[in-house]
Amino acid sequence: MKIAVSGCLLGEKIRFDAGHKHDRFITDELGKFSEFVSFCPEHLAFGTPRPTVRLVKVHDAIQVQSNKTGDDLTDVLMQTSHSELQKLETEPLCGIIFKSKSPSCGMNSAKLYLENGMSDGKEDGVFMRLCRERFPLLPMEEEGRLEDAWLRENFVMQLFAYDTFQKFNTSAPTLNKLVKFHTAHKFLLQAKDETLYRELGNIVANRSDLSFEALLGQYELGFKTAISRKSSIKRNRNVLDHLAGFFKKELTKSEKETLHDQIRDYADKIIPLIVPLSTIHLYARKYDTKYLLEQTFLDPYPKTLALRSHIKSGK
Repeated sequence: MKIAVSGCLLGEKIRFDAGHKHDRFITDELGKFSEFVSFCPEHLAFGTPRPTVRLVKVHDAIQVQSNKTGDDLTDVLMQTSHSELQKLETEPLCGIIFKSKSPSCGMNSAKLYLENGMSDGKEDGVFMRLCRERFPLLPMEEEGRLEDAWLRENFVMQLFAYDTFQKFNTSAPTLNKLVKFHTAHKFLLQAKDETLYRELGNIVANRSDLSFEALLGQYELGFKTAISRKSSIKRNRNVLDHLAGFFKKELTKSEKETLHDQIRDYADKIIPLIVPLSTIHLYARKYDTKYLLEQTFLDPYPKTLALRSHIKSGK
């Protein structure tokens, strides 16, 4: 899959001071499964090295001003931002990762100033705002927020789910294939948003007898919206209880107690999600429970990323 990434996070020396902010999780971990498309509208606009810029609220508008001279540089940065946006539009992207706090790329983390120099909160960067408008369903995050284990796990899950749908969408889909796709994502969707999960089930049922093209369009909107929602310990526990119910006739009393103890300990933040999931996976293989083995919730992304192995990956 292709991910657009702020160039400095890939190790490119294009920051204002000719340095970089190389992010090893992006290049060394996600890089095993992704191709990257680099961008940096500030580098295109002002070169490297360059004076720093900031966002300034002038009346009801936001300007990009030079920290050194106070000159209005909005038009220049907007021009290169549109150029970078056009470049991204030509790529089959599955996500974008921005540089935090940047006046061009910050994701509601760029400082906004008043004309008197006082801080006025935080805003989206100029380029990030364009991307948000152009790609409303595309997974987006900034590297600063990805240091949070919960946000990182949710974002990576969203990336891989988005990529899976894109591949499905280009594989000559049919209604039968869509039903199978939805069935495989049942518990992942349930862990994200119960209401949207049920709405997607109704779409697949096609009680309104829509054309498949219209049906698929509705499903895509609902699916991509659902996977953008953050899972929670409470919703994950509900899913785990459902999964455990598949073995109520096979497990011994002791095995059932152990599994439910693990689910309860996960809910109490004593153990990470991977523990009860591994037990459920073991039983699914042991009893050849094909319905569960086909569920993406059990393996939503490559296990080597190990994002469910941390207690802090749940909230």
